[in-house]
Amino acid sequence: VQLQASGGGLVQAGGSLRLSCAASGRTFSSYAMGWFRQSPGKEREFVAAISWSGGSTYYADSVKGRFTISRDNAKNTVYLQMNSLKPDDTAVYYCAAGELPVTRRAYEYDYWGQGTLVTVSS
Repeated sequence: VQLQASGGGLVQAGGSLRLSCAASGRTFSSYAMGWFRQSPGKEREFVAAISWSGGSTYYADSVKGRFTISRDNAKNTVYLQMNSLKPDDTAVYYCAAGELPVTRRAYEYDYWGQGTLVTVSS
């Protein structure tokens, strides 16, 4: 599976962005998908995850109520809608695909995209 993340950019605090992650290769609909982020000097952290069917979603406490993960299996794409953005959300955002059931643990994902930079100004 090859993953291509896009949609990052510069936004003011309180604004919104929608990230997309397009998948190619093996059957996208059989994979759980996750979003992670990493800012300078920090470890990669879990943001959100969604099951293969879209029926189950999970969020980090820091983004719950502000971010929404979704997927369109017909388009082989997973999305991360980010609202009410804060400067602390500034990071490189990565999408990931995993054959295991949906998980928050980065090491359980098998494939990773290249990342897209989100910068939130105060």
